[in-house]
Amino acid sequence: MKLNELKENKGAYKTKKRLGRGPGSGVGKTCGRGLKGQKSRSGVSINGFEGGQMPIYMRLPKRGFNVPNAKKYSVLNIGQLQDFIDRKKIDPKNEINEDLLSSSGIISRKFDGVRLLGKGELKTKVIVKLTGASKNAISAIEKHGGTFSKLS
Repeated sequence: MKLNELKENKGAYKTKKRLGRGPGSGVGKTCGRGLKGQKSRSGVSINGFEGGQMPIYMRLPKRGFNVPNAKKYSVLNIGQLQDFIDRKKIDPKNEINEDLLSSSGIISRKFDGVRLLGKGELKTKVIVKLTGASKNAISAIEKHGGTFSKLS
């Protein structure tokens, strides 16, 4: 076998339909679009149009609701907190609050507050004062003799 004898597998690619190349091609003159009308012209965009009938996306009921004033919280896991304590970026003897977390670089922004979640493991006694925390996070803090207080 030589390089000039290489061929593509049969059916591997399809040749492009050459439109407007005379009546013998089968798609000459009107290029398979038929005669007159909106669809025969260029620049047509009628995806949701159903010929004057109310479109199905307008007939079906809509579900769900987006709360316009929903609060957005920064999320911090207990495992991340322990990691920063181990790397000595946070002193566990001091109170851990939102300002300390943002200044140490654990969280980039506070948004409407910081919520502590229970993923990971905590090994040190800490005093935490944040916007909120999950039940698992609070129990993990109290298991090691630490305290959690919620900001109001």
